[in-house]
Amino acid sequence: MTRPPTAAQRRVIEAADPVTGRLRGTEAQLAALVGRGLAFRHPRPPHDHFLTPAGHRMRQAAPGEPAGPPAAADPAPADGVFAARVGGAEEVPRSGPARLREVRSAWQGLLELRRMTNADGAADRPCGWERAHLVRAAALALEAAGHRPAGADADGYRVRATPQPEAVAVYGPDEETLRACAATLERAGWQAGAYTEPRTRVRYLLASPRRV
Repeated sequence: MTRPPTAAQRRVIEAADPVTGRLRGTEAQLAALVGRGLAFRHPRPPHDHFLTPAGHRMRQAAPGEPAGPPAAADPAPADGVFAARVGGAEEVPRSGPARLREVRSAWQGLLELRRMTNADGAADRPCGWERAHLVRAAALALEAAGHRPAGADADGYRVRATPQPEAVAVYGPDEETLRACAATLERAGWQAGAYTEPRTRVRYLLASPRRV
């Protein structure tokens, strides 16, 4: 059985970039995380270290980090840490130039992570981090493209987890919103199709990260 990381190694994990998973620490700490399967060393210069999906899961479960409401299907971030808005009345609306800069920076960071972690260096196709964080990844693609998330007093998109592997559901107030969200996700490297819930007749998108 793999030994759990030390307190110092766990602090390195908790301090990882929330979007890219880039790590900062001593060579010994980073090497130990690689040995535990919680991080990997990028083969191209400057040979930075990044969290693996297992590392991201450990970071989310780190002591002191809230688990988040089940409806959001993703842990809530600690104060001051960027998180894409998944849409919903429970979210606190944030807008303005500062938020736009945060979203733009997070999206550019994700594109760079794609280039660094996809085997062929492609930035037009989702990477492993996105498959490990489906709801956050889809919401980031939508928010970065300028779509408005739903709020307590505003209509917009809502991204939710589904029982299907590697798939999220995207809800919107009307067909026009769903079509626009589908086009954005497809440009971001996702496959998206429109469906109708049998019992409620509610229309939604089912979106999955494209592999090729």
